[in-house]
Amino acid sequence: MIFETLAQTGHEEVVFCHNKDAGLKAIIAIHNSVLGPALGGLRMWPYATEQDALNDVLRLSRGMTYKAAVSGLNLGGGKGVIIGDPSKDKSEALFRAFGRFVNSLNGRYITAEDVGIDVNDMEYVFRETEFVTGVHQVHGGSGDPSPFTAYGTLQGLMAALQVKYGNEDVGKYSYAVQGVGHVGMEFVKLLRERGAKVFVTDINKELVQRAVDDHGAEAVAPDQIYDVDMDVYSPCALGGTVNANTLPRLKCQVICGAANNQLATDEIGDEVMRKGILYAPDYAVNAGGLMNVSLEIDGYNRERAMRMLRTIYFNLGRIFEISKRDNIPTYKAADRMAEERITTIGKLRLPHLGQTAPRFQGRRGN
Repeated sequence: MIFETLAQTGHEEVVFCHNKDAGLKAIIAIHNSVLGPALGGLRMWPYATEQDALNDVLRLSRGMTYKAAVSGLNLGGGKGVIIGDPSKDKSEALFRAFGRFVNSLNGRYITAEDVGIDVNDMEYVFRETEFVTGVHQVHGGSGDPSPFTAYGTLQGLMAALQVKYGNEDVGKYSYAVQGVGHVGMEFVKLLRERGAKVFVTDINKELVQRAVDDHGAEAVAPDQIYDVDMDVYSPCALGGTVNANTLPRLKCQVICGAANNQLATDEIGDEVMRKGILYAPDYAVNAGGLMNVSLEIDGYNRERAMRMLRTIYFNLGRIFEISKRDNIPTYKAADRMAEERITTIGKLRLPHLGQTAPRFQGRRGN
């Protein structure tokens, strides 16, 4: 059954990682390494079942392939998940055990932080392998990727506003931000700095209050965020919030946020287009964090990272052009753009797939 699933999804490799002493139950999925090593974050989540964890890592790793491809990076797509509660199950042993599994792949998979993981957790992984990004800057890393993901999301938003309204004046419009974790809070900050009206919600009431107190946002109950009077809906938490139940309630003209897998189904994406809502494809919009940490492979430079993030604006513009030209939903246009790059550049790189794994400049893992 698993091999049949992998045949359908196109995954190259799935590694089940278990260390009883450390309490580690994890899965690493490498979707595609045609363009380069598979880079993707590590997520820690209390999955109800092991099948749920497998489904998530397969879905997320595939998304990373498309994100890297559409962003013009020489990287493939991978992802790691640890089954556990990040609020109580973390330990040095857990992350070092995971790091050993990453190291055993010899650079085919490069990990980074994701939901439930922070830069300090990455430091433990880094003690066992050099194939990790997002560590503290003292070790040649770029630190927390959240500000970069948020800034990249802002670039995608500006491209969407230009297409929908003919201007990039972020402050003229109202936003409903669903989720104010690391990235969502940074995004709210950027919006408010530009004078925008921002509604926020989150299941964590303390984070909502912080957004209100620190940034002047307006708090809304979790289920009411879909009903507010907004120009832009910005999902910045977990995926699937644009679905059959919520879409009829959305009054927005644009959907642009930092969350992964925002559309519950492809059919919902089709309906978004029929309703005249401009959807900025999530993996093109939220690629800022990936772009930033990708630079650690060759030696990190913050100025170069900020220049790279601004290409998200132009990537979105290209996606919108393809959508209009071919009369297809924007999510399909993004997929088409990514797949064409994998096919074209992949042909150039195929003879070199036997090359040694990338080495990080000026870093060591112990």
